[in-house]
Amino acid sequence: MVAGILIALPLFPGMNIWVIAMMALILSPTDAALGQAVVTSSLVPQKIRQTINVESGLNDGIALPPILICLAALSAHDAHGSGFAYWGTFVMKQFIFGPLVGSFVGYAGGLLVERAAKRDWMNTTFQRLTSISLAILAFYLAEMIHGNGFIAAYFAGLLLGTTTHSIRERIHEFGEAESQVLQLFIFLLFGMILVPLSYQLWDWQVWVYAILSLTVIRILPVVISLAGTGLTRGTKYFIGWFGPRGIASILYLLMVVIELGAKGLEKMMSVIVLTVLLSIYLHGISANPLSKLYQKNNM
Repeated sequence: MVAGILIALPLFPGMNIWVIAMMALILSPTDAALGQAVVTSSLVPQKIRQTINVESGLNDGIALPPILICLAALSAHDAHGSGFAYWGTFVMKQFIFGPLVGSFVGYAGGLLVERAAKRDWMNTTFQRLTSISLAILAFYLAEMIHGNGFIAAYFAGLLLGTTTHSIRERIHEFGEAESQVLQLFIFLLFGMILVPLSYQLWDWQVWVYAILSLTVIRILPVVISLAGTGLTRGTKYFIGWFGPRGIASILYLLMVVIELGAKGLEKMMSVIVLTVLLSIYLHGISANPLSKLYQKNNM
């Protein structure tokens, strides 16, 4: 996040500092879905695969609070008069109501599914379908009381109140498959809508920043953070490279546009869209070859 801000400052001198910060924050989360070939590859040690996968699950949540702070700063003097006081309350609601609602829905919903399954009130098909129903319910209830729906859905899965292994496996497997379908659909809309709207603004600064975002801005902090872990230099670079940008960046961009509108944010949008587009191709193309190379050099 910090590296993204510092490198963007000289490249975009006319851009608002809060917009620059928000751009760097939106591009900081990684997406394991785009690195699926690496995360599931038997060529890569399990510890490395888990590292990449767990990081992807954590850093989108870490990025959300500072993104909301940037939204507060940018809306401090807007036409609605909603400044830091409004957004401070908004942030508190997001991070209190969301986890509370999600935890309740996941725990209570899981218990109900387990009881229904044990009494033969629910067959295996509907047990699997509860993954999407609980996520939607948690999201909707949290948004109703001005909590964060994404956080609520995350906590619903985290605190799922089902202890029977077979039922958990059914819910998990269907949720994984379902998420893949939804992710592909989001990428389809991304290519159909966002890319045509932004490609006219892809000047040299945008290209330079997008490339740096996937390389220096990503890899250097990873190498620094892994110092002292005993991992080889090649492993550090491998983990650093497979930090693709995807669903989280797209969703956060849409959240910002919904709250602030697109006017004045066109350049920021173009940078994010190009970075995600490059990531889709570069990380997708390099996944299998680099996994094979990693295995060869670490046998």
